[in-house]
Amino acid sequence: METTRAIVIVAPHRLELRDVGLIDARPEDVVVQTAFTSISAGTERMVLAGRMPHPMLQFPVVPGYETVGRVVGRGAAVPSEYDGRWVYVGGARCFRDVNPAWGGQSATLLVDYHRVVPLDGVEPDHGVLLALAATALHGVDLIAGADQNLTDQRILVLGQGPVGQFAARIARARGAWVAVSDRVASRLERSVADLRIDATTDSPVATVQQPVDTIIEATGAMAALSDALPLLANDGTIILLGYYDELRLPYMPLFLKQARLLTAKEWATGDLQRSRDLLASGLLDAAALITHRMPVTQFEAAYATALNDPECLKLVMEWNV
Repeated sequence: METTRAIVIVAPHRLELRDVGLIDARPEDVVVQTAFTSISAGTERMVLAGRMPHPMLQFPVVPGYETVGRVVGRGAAVPSEYDGRWVYVGGARCFRDVNPAWGGQSATLLVDYHRVVPLDGVEPDHGVLLALAATALHGVDLIAGADQNLTDQRILVLGQGPVGQFAARIARARGAWVAVSDRVASRLERSVADLRIDATTDSPVATVQQPVDTIIEATGAMAALSDALPLLANDGTIILLGYYDELRLPYMPLFLKQARLLTAKEWATGDLQRSRDLLASGLLDAAALITHRMPVTQFEAAYATALNDPECLKLVMEWNV
């Protein structure tokens, strides 16, 4: 049986880098040799803490869905054009004896070639941000449709992690007036917006003043959204782009404004490819969001940094070491 090195969460708050067994490759599988991965500050934080509200959470588990690697092998049904190609992989279920629920934090992946996204025109290490860009794109699409102009729309984005950064850029590129809020100054410095609000010193309500048509919640917490609800216009929209233990909001502001509350389920079909094209065109700048790099041999320190250091916007783990 073939094996590969993978990061495994063996129990809450316990990480290991160890050998795990691989299933047999199928005719439509490509073999991907991982070069870069990243750590989801939302999903992987909850998995590592053992509190992911998801039926697939069972230890031991291989986490991760932000993987970039090169195709080094292919099954008989895979077109030859995939040979040597750089691809993004949003997780894989190719392991034995461990839960492959997400499965991206692994040196080798076997995955159906229909599920990989070729990174044509995108720097390989930038590709780890593809899932977060697609999540933001999907959220902005919910406001007015994939191709609709957002001119005359006023949007407040709460949180300037990678998803919030991308959401603000996409909305502004479509013509919206965009305000962003965060508690970390270095994140605000990287923001592309009409108004930046330091939530440690200024209230979004007092700073923005005029109502906004949409609030995009990208902090992963309810407190910021609760505080910002007075800004929402009548018949306004709230887009939830974080991942939450539970939703707790005061009902009266939602009732009085007849608010529309929408949740974005990651991304829709085609969003990964559209996000790749936005990165390739330069409309979305991944380089500005990568703040830390570590070799996979320092995986414990990498997780601690990615999940606990507010100055870490996005960390790339390098596997070619």
